[in-house]
Amino acid sequence: MSSTSKGLGDRIALARLYGICDLGYVSVEQAARVSRELLEGGVEILQLRAKGYDPQDLFALACELKALCKEFSVPFVVNDHLELARKCEADGLHLGQDDEAIGEARALLGEGILIGRSTHGLDQAINALKEGASYIGFGPLYPTPTKEGRPAIGLDEISAMEQQVGSTIPAFCIGGITPEVLPEVLASGARRVVVVSHLLTHCQPSQATRHLLSQLNHSPL
Repeated sequence: MSSTSKGLGDRIALARLYGICDLGYVSVEQAARVSRELLEGGVEILQLRAKGYDPQDLFALACELKALCKEFSVPFVVNDHLELARKCEADGLHLGQDDEAIGEARALLGEGILIGRSTHGLDQAINALKEGASYIGFGPLYPTPTKEGRPAIGLDEISAMEQQVGSTIPAFCIGGITPEVLPEVLASGARRVVVVSHLLTHCQPSQATRHLLSQLNHSPL
């Protein structure tokens, strides 16, 4: 493993809160400001998610967010768009179930990059581990407009997933997580979470991020 990939691996292994700058919630013009607030609040990974956008139109924003993340020593991840991730020299690429194989993406981007995979159940989580994912997203736990049309999977498989997958690679539970439901998510065995709509629609994203981190840090990693 290269020193670069080892450094990224170390940072993601310690991460509890994964933030996403989702252009479904914030405009391109607001994206850098909101991302800075998330980073100031303490998100430990930041992803650019831009469903429905032409990746060629996102290059300037991706470079700006990459620079922001470098300022805060936080890995920067691009959702879906492999070529955009390569061009902006992102630290990671996040793939859905219908996207390319992890091995193919890594061959194009290099061994040093993080490759994440969205999973929607225990079997998919196990498959992502076998495929060589650097980390997984697991959910949606609750219904959420971020994953419109995707049924919630609930909390029942979290413990088994953490034992079989999360003990080897970081596993971030996602989907409808708010400060109100976070205690039951943690009680079900989750150790890491992705929070999107709660943070991006909050009037003070930095404050909301700090509050979530304080809840997470009171539970064991």
